[in-house]
Amino acid sequence: MRFALFFGNRGFMPAELLLDARTEMAEAVTKAGFEYIMMDEDATRFGAVETRDEGRLYAKWLEENRGNFDGIILCMPIFIDENGAITALEKAGVPILMQAYPDEIGKLDFAHRRDAFCGKFSVTDVFEQYRTPYTVFQPHVVHPLSKVFAENLRDFAAVCRVVAGMKSFNVGCIGARTTAFKTVRFDELTAQRYGINIESFDLSELIFKVQNKANDDAAVVAKRNVLLNYTNCHNVPEENLNNLAKTGVVLDEYIAAYKLDALTLRCWNEMEDILHICPCVLLGELNDRGIIASCEMDLCSAITMRAMHLASLNATACLDWNNNYGDAVDKVILFHCGPVPQSLMAGKGEVTDHKMIAKTDPGHGWGSNEGRIRNFPMTFSNCKMEDGKIYIYFSEGEFTEDVIEDGYFGCAGVAAIENLENKLNKLARNGFKHHTTVGEGHMKKVLEEAFKYYLKYEIIDID
Repeated sequence: MRFALFFGNRGFMPAELLLDARTEMAEAVTKAGFEYIMMDEDATRFGAVETRDEGRLYAKWLEENRGNFDGIILCMPIFIDENGAITALEKAGVPILMQAYPDEIGKLDFAHRRDAFCGKFSVTDVFEQYRTPYTVFQPHVVHPLSKVFAENLRDFAAVCRVVAGMKSFNVGCIGARTTAFKTVRFDELTAQRYGINIESFDLSELIFKVQNKANDDAAVVAKRNVLLNYTNCHNVPEENLNNLAKTGVVLDEYIAAYKLDALTLRCWNEMEDILHICPCVLLGELNDRGIIASCEMDLCSAITMRAMHLASLNATACLDWNNNYGDAVDKVILFHCGPVPQSLMAGKGEVTDHKMIAKTDPGHGWGSNEGRIRNFPMTFSNCKMEDGKIYIYFSEGEFTEDVIEDGYFGCAGVAAIENLENKLNKLARNGFKHHTTVGEGHMKKVLEEAFKYYLKYEIIDID
């Protein structure tokens, strides 16, 4: 992650403060673990931007470095000239973080007073007039070398990752929507307008490819070893384990051939009837590799899973709003059959014969990675497509250490969510599905920043 640094100027303000800002901002970015580029000090007065001509010079420098930075930090050491700033950054095309220096008590004389507190409003006002998106975090003014600004930088880096990763990406849709699951319907044209390119594949092709792979194929043998090391597969019959490995190899082939960033899969019941597997564990393993994979042909869940993965750099999962937890009004059991990534589980899972499938067809559902979700702060989200727009929600909670009885099948965890009942009602009234997606860490601020101001999704507030 690399940031382009921008420093504003204004002639009658204390110019010597600009040189300190260049040093301090570079140090702050480096200490936070990121890289930076900045215009040469001698390119303009103090390497800063005041006039429109200097703004054009900076814009040209940005264009020459296009692809070499992920976001821009607009530094206001003083009350800067907003005209130079908007000229420089109007067509930046990446997120812009606005940072303004605080004044210090005892240094409010003319030689030291910054007035960046006030000047920040001038800059944001003009950016609003030009409809140029930008990011502001609290506090209103902050020193670059403070701990809170280091946190701002990490959040801004997450915003940059989400914006860049969601503007344009490829999703593989393997299979048609299961007839009964109208809840996971989506609009392919709407997706494309938001930069989501869908590559569609017939499930019969995947099954054909699996059936034509040999057990001793090198890629199949390697995938078997991956699965054996990934979770507990020791009870899986040999034939079923081979079919899981072959299916994993075929999914990898689709990903490589079509440059897929995510996929969603028709996971029943043809795969169970023909191949005698459930692909749950394969989807979890893909998510642990950073390749988003949702089940039940739920494209919308794949969208929010990708967003949370980009924000956190950790695995995500698609889960059902499944059960109340006794009389606890702010707790819910979130569950799915077994596609939860191993990294989000409390211990190593166990691959079983899917218990729902086994009711009528025992031995046909091997692949459900059963276990429990570990304790961690989490963000939950999902979206829907309607009238040519994508509507999305974000909220936060925590997976607890509350026990779910042993007889409860699949992979599940107890989530504590403040004001849960009202949130559930809002989800229902706004037409959201029975799935939600979860990611590790509290990311609502970052995700809302990215989707509201840069990606232009319709945000539904459920909090």
